[in-house]
Amino acid sequence: MSLTSFIKIKDVRQAFKREFKKPRLKVQRKLLAPPLTNHYGLVGMAFDYLLRFYIKRLNPDAVEHPWVSEVSLQLLERLQLLSMFTKDEIFSDDVDTIINPELLDPYVYDKVEEIIEYSKKVYNEFIKTGKMNSDLYRAALLLAQVDLIYRAGVVDKNLGSVDKNDIKDLKNLISIVKPEYFKAKKICVLNPTFGEASQLVGGADCDIVIDDTIIDIKTTKNLELRRDYFNQLIGYYILYKIGGIDGMPSNYKIKRLGIYFSRHAYLHVFDVKDIIKKDSFPNFVEWFKKRANEEYAHKL
Repeated sequence: MSLTSFIKIKDVRQAFKREFKKPRLKVQRKLLAPPLTNHYGLVGMAFDYLLRFYIKRLNPDAVEHPWVSEVSLQLLERLQLLSMFTKDEIFSDDVDTIINPELLDPYVYDKVEEIIEYSKKVYNEFIKTGKMNSDLYRAALLLAQVDLIYRAGVVDKNLGSVDKNDIKDLKNLISIVKPEYFKAKKICVLNPTFGEASQLVGGADCDIVIDDTIIDIKTTKNLELRRDYFNQLIGYYILYKIGGIDGMPSNYKIKRLGIYFSRHAYLHVFDVKDIIKKDSFPNFVEWFKKRANEEYAHKL
């Protein structure tokens, strides 16, 4: 389970709709970087990586957290250990229902380890030189493939190979980024988590925090503020109010929420005070905690 899954639950979704009025997105922007393949999810995750690489170069003091791909490797390590115990009759009847057999394949572990090692090398070189190249785009795509292991419990069928058009797509997307959107004055946190509150929903991490703003990246050809996008941002804000943001000093406050529409090179930001009802919000946060505890306990 995750925040994304939690806010899709019917009663949770309805509660968000009652409590928070979604603002209208009135602006129009040209589609500057149309997709070049139908690998929408993969390219979206890859661009999340690539943009964070870019932002780290832009903000050398930015706080970094472990990549999700690194967490995927840790998961594979734990599963390898668990598989050693399946020889015991206590576990043997259940292991196939608990673990996707693909995740126990030694080839998968070796390939993921190789991808992360390669990507670290390429990333560190970029941080030193600032030069974007096809190796960096490839690394971002490979890391996105690896993310699926942790996020969905599956192995990408193309693990280790990338489409040249996806590389071109990433090149187009990063070429239209406006650095002024992501140059921090004081605080920059990449792939932040929300203290113990992240585990309240079985895991939650957002894309970026720049100063007083939580920013989510959406790599979509449609410039629209969908209800699920809005709910996700509100969910992040609630988790921040519960557990803070790892890597951000507690005296700094989140005051704005934003979505970066990468294919339009447009950052849409709104003030928290315009969408939060001061009188009812504390009660909603308490309900959120209770409902998440119920749901997550049920999944354990």
